[in-house]
Amino acid sequence: MGKIWRITGPVIVAEGMRGSQVNEVVEIGSEGLVGEIISLDSDRAVIQAHEDTLGLQAGEEVRGTGSILTAELGPGIVGAIYDGLQKSLTALMANGDVFLRRGVKSFALPRDKKWQFTPTVKVGDKVSEGTIIGTVPETGLIVHKIMIPQGISGTIKKISEGQFTVVEPVALVEQDGETKEIIMMQKWPIKKPRPYKKRLPTTRLLVTGMRILDYMFPLALGGKAAIPGGFGTGKTVTQQQLVRWSQTQINIYVGCGERGNEMADVLYSFKELKDPNSGRLLAEKEVFLANTSNMPVVAREASIFVGITLAEYFRDMGYDVLLVADSTSRWAEAMREIGGRLEEMPGEEGFPAYMGSRLSSFYERAGQVECIGSPDRMGSVTIVGAVSPPGADFSEPVTQNTLRIVDALYALDTSLANKRHFPAISWLQSYSLYVDSVKEWWSKIAPDWAEIRASALRILQLEAELEEIVRLVGPEALPERDKLTLMVARMLREDFLMQSAYHPVDTYTTPQRAQLMVKTIMRFNTLAQQLIESGGTINELRQSPIVPRISRMKDIPNEDFEQRVKELTNDMETGLIPQKGGVR
Repeated sequence: MGKIWRITGPVIVAEGMRGSQVNEVVEIGSEGLVGEIISLDSDRAVIQAHEDTLGLQAGEEVRGTGSILTAELGPGIVGAIYDGLQKSLTALMANGDVFLRRGVKSFALPRDKKWQFTPTVKVGDKVSEGTIIGTVPETGLIVHKIMIPQGISGTIKKISEGQFTVVEPVALVEQDGETKEIIMMQKWPIKKPRPYKKRLPTTRLLVTGMRILDYMFPLALGGKAAIPGGFGTGKTVTQQQLVRWSQTQINIYVGCGERGNEMADVLYSFKELKDPNSGRLLAEKEVFLANTSNMPVVAREASIFVGITLAEYFRDMGYDVLLVADSTSRWAEAMREIGGRLEEMPGEEGFPAYMGSRLSSFYERAGQVECIGSPDRMGSVTIVGAVSPPGADFSEPVTQNTLRIVDALYALDTSLANKRHFPAISWLQSYSLYVDSVKEWWSKIAPDWAEIRASALRILQLEAELEEIVRLVGPEALPERDKLTLMVARMLREDFLMQSAYHPVDTYTTPQRAQLMVKTIMRFNTLAQQLIESGGTINELRQSPIVPRISRMKDIPNEDFEQRVKELTNDMETGLIPQKGGVR
């Protein structure tokens, strides 16, 4: 036990701390504020407080807990709402705490709730780390798999079926002549990656329902991506769409330093939204970490690492997990603030020199892996982090350090947002290194996906080049073929890439539907080129009833889509056949 010697905002220096360890969690003052030791010098410890230090005084007690910052893992996580330190905000609200009081304590997992445990192994079976010994139906969408904790292996001596709390033993394992109790809850250090057998290549598409991502710039399961963008470009809505509709078993949303009203909107909407496959509430597969901008800055780092630890835990069960962090820039700003108070040598724009390695330690925990233990299974963690560069300047340090780590960039363009083109993802700046990885996956749905995608991107690129000429001489000075390129590019932009997050049909698009949409537009381009070569004009094409029908494809209900697009294609084939210089 030590005493406070100096207080500088969230940084506290305590003396009399001999015997403490770096990263040890401490309780500060009479309220027991949570803090973490970040450096030791003789008997003095430098502590970063994860809660507001207003009102603390020199001389108050600092008590070491002997443990490092850990996450509680077990049944009760899915559907929960946590703060940055994994305090259950749901439990605190149930106790009548409208506001999060300083120093308040709350278990991440309920200790009194009983769960139905069904064994999957029997007495006498050999088990090791990561072996699944039973299941718990946590929600209507998630079966929680109870695994043997790290450091335990041996023979099952006893295992019971029935209802248990997370702290009651469900099995006994004999290891080296010693009997160990197995409970349904584990604890894991948040900054230590969970182990796995082998990292696997990323070959499966993460289906997000967003056409520009799934079709143009695909993200593989187990991949890592960044969404940088200035204020008002739609980072939060884009990430909310990912959490809502991504075809993963578990989605984790980390609100790291974002505005409270945005987080409240996310939590409110998930009470009503339903999973498109099962029809059940999406909240039954979601986990929320709410560390808003008015909460202590130091807890932002903890929230990021708590989120990735939860993701790895569900990955080890064999699930595909999506983690969305909004935004890592707020975490970097917290690092800069703490670094300044610690009088560390600043790096570029005042950020600490170790910012790049901290970001890497987070993003590199993504991946598709072969899990340890039995039965054999494969799981993945996909990370999508938002970046908020000041003034939409992508050359600032957080964005540049992030781009060195991720393999997919979804660059949000302020000019597109100003034109009300959403999602405002720039097709000229964005890229994905997973195109070749998911080509085989796409070939099962659309064998010509790679060719059609390349052709569509080529048209969009040509449009950007022609815009320079249009600014000088006007569009009417262009030859008919170039006018057609601008027309088809506009179709791709407005009828395919533009997607409404609030339209009941357009909010989610299956890969099969996206393929039909692009294929229809590109078929129109081929037929229109034939028409122009036979003497037709772009004005005749603009007057064709086919054009508005293409623009309304995105609104066609899913159950009628295939038939309606087939009819549209047939009408195109007959209506755009060259007719001596006109459109029939």
